Order: sequence, then structure tokens, then C-alpha cells
Amino acid sequence: MSRRKKAEQLQLRWTKLRGRLFAMVSTGVINDRLNQGYDIASTAFLLVNLVVSVALTFDQAQAACGAVLRVIEAVTVLFFAVDWVLRMLTAGFLYPDVSEKRAVILYFFSLAGIIDLLSFMPYYLPVFFPAGAVVFRMFRVARIFRLFRINAYYDSLNVITEVIVGKKQQLLSSVFILAVLMLASSLCMYSLEHDAQPEVFSNAFSGIWWSVSTLLTVGYGDIYPVTPMGRFFGIVISFLGVGVVAIPTGIISAGFVEQYTRLKRIGEIAEEEDVKFIKIGLKKGDSWCDKAIQELQLPHGVLIAVVQRGQQTMIPRGDLTLRMTDTVILGAESVKNDKPVNIKEIILKQNHPWNGSAIKDLDLSRKSFIVMIKRGTRTMIPKGGLILRENDKVFLYSVGEAALHDRLEF
Repeated sequence: MSRRKKAEQLQLRWTKLRGRLFAMVSTGVINDRLNQGYDIASTAFLLVNLVVSVALTFDQAQAACGAVLRVIEAVTVLFFAVDWVLRMLTAGFLYPDVSEKRAVILYFFSLAGIIDLLSFMPYYLPVFFPAGAVVFRMFRVARIFRLFRINAYYDSLNVITEVIVGKKQQLLSSVFILAVLMLASSLCMYSLEHDAQPEVFSNAFSGIWWSVSTLLTVGYGDIYPVTPMGRFFGIVISFLGVGVVAIPTGIISAGFVEQYTRLKRIGEIAEEEDVKFIKIGLKKGDSWCDKAIQELQLPHGVLIAVVQRGQQTMIPRGDLTLRMTDTVILGAESVKNDKPVNIKEIILKQNHPWNGSAIKDLDLSRKSFIVMIKRGTRTMIPKGGLILRENDKVFLYSVGEAALHDRLEF
């Protein structure tokens, strides 16, 4: 074998390994046990690290088991460092439309990349820069933001993210209004109270502190006006603060209503138009892997609606190349005819006569066909020599019966 072929094979193996690692570190890709196990381990390490970080702030905990807690912290932080390295190695799969070097740079400077870096880097920096240990310790709080990766599991949390992103312009406008109001009120209060309280309202920053505590809370009581005009102005600012704080709250609430209304409308349209969607996870060896969408020979009326790649959701275009671990959502209209179709799900219990029999040996009606076998988490093609086992789920397709779906247990 020539060196060139060996190099190509090594490159192919390395690419497949990186694709496997990318699926593993991508939160929410649960197509096999390794991915599920890594997600569970990642969440567990994060929660343990946060608990240990809180425990180390108590003198009693440090005196009782400080050494053990520090060892646990070191192990969990090492896991964060390894996780960051794996994500850097697989950045090309996260940003498939750019070069490998560009993908690494994009991940490094992305919000997720910065949070991942701050999850472990401040722990090791005091070794090289002891003078900045206090400042570095402050940045460790970034680890808690890793919890937002749980969004991949829960649609409710995804809705929160979508609402904030969708309403970011309105939220930024409300923050701008709040900032202008705080600056104006601080300057006015400084002008009204400086002569009466030169030590308290010594500069404009003192007025900003008062305006923030008044607009966003009911005030801390450390700074307050004493002159009649200052108190009157304070009452006005307090009323305005209630309205200003209510603006972003109303925007987010309206965004939730719009989002859930949109999701409901999509569901109703799909039901009215009788459109069905199915989700397919591409695995190693599937014929669609490494093929552009325009190269696929899809039946008439079937289209690829969405392609999910890790945490990225892509609207499919003809030149988009599908990859291993991609999740493809297909849409198609239901077949409309006058002949009802019945699919029965038969669960083979202990005494079922089909246990231990090959599919080809079963005595089935000419209008009944086994279309799929579900064995645990595996979906199997019903070949003639396949031996049925206890607890298998057999999906039987029948033509000409009245019921559209049935479920039988033996």
C-alpha cells in the first residue's frame, strides 16, 4: 500500500474519530449510550463542582474535609479542561461551512467557548501569576453558565432562549431607556441635594447609585434626599421606576405568548394539511452521509424540512452536505385513499407462539406483513431469517381493516 493511500486512510479515520467525539460532546445528541453517558457525566461534574465551590466558602467544611473537597475540585476542573480541548478539536463540525482554522477561531471567541475556557483557566492561572489569585477566583463563577447547555434537553428552556433572542431589539431599547432615565435622574438629584448633603451626594456617581437603587428596588436607605424638592423628585422617580422595570417584563411576557401561539398554530396547520414529520438520525454507513441534499433521490412529495447538526439548526439547501450524526427531519403529505390501513403493534410476551420462530416460518395472512421489529432501543428490518424474541415489538401492516391503529399485548 502506497504512502498516499495510508495517509488518506489515516485522515479518514481521524475525521471519523473527530465526528464521533463531536457527537459525544454535543449536548442533546443521544443516539447512543456513549453520548448519553458523556452528557450525564458532564452535568454531574458541573453540579459536583458547584457544590464543592459553595462548600469551600464555609470554614467548618474546610476544617472537616478541605483536602477532599480540593481534590474533587481539581478533578472536576480537569474534566472541564479536557472537554474544552475536545470541543476545539471538533470545532470544524460545529462550523462546517468555514475552514478548520476559522472554525477553531469562531469557537474560541464564541460565548460558549469563552465560558468553557473560563470554567478551568482561572483555576490554573494562579500557578503562573500568584499575585492575581483573588481576581482569577472571581472568574470561576463562569462555570455556572455551563448549566445553560441543559436547554438542549428541555423545550421550555429553549423557548426562553428563543424569546430573548427574538425580542433582543425591544429589550435593548428598554435598557437604553432605563439608562437614560438613570443618568438624568442622577444628575437632577445631584443638583438638588449636593448643597444640602455634600458628603452624601458628593458627585454624579453618588446620584447614579441612588437612581439605580430607587428605579430597580425601593432603595437601600444609605442615600436619600432631605430637601423638599429632592423628596418630591424622588417620589416621581419611584413611580417612573415601576413603569420602566415593567417594560422588559411585558416584552418577555408578550414574547412567550407569541411563541406558544406560533407553535400551536404550526401544529394546527400541520394537522389541517395532514402533513407528517419524521426525525431520522444519520449513523455510520448510512447512504445519505457525505451527500449533498440535491443528490438524494427523494420520492415526490417528500422534502427535508430541517437539518440539526449538534446545537446548530440549519434550513436545508441543495448544496448542504449531510454528515454522520446529523438529525434530518422529513416532511410529507399523508397518502389519501379510500382503503384504510391498519398497523398493529404486537408485544411478544413470554408465552407468545412467535417466540423463537423465524419470520419466514410464521403463518401470516396474505394481507398482513411485518414491516418493522423493535428490540429494546434497536429498530430492525424484518428479514426472513430473523428470529423473534420475547419482548420484541412487532409492527404488523394490514390492508382492508377498519381500525387505523391498534395495540395488542400477549
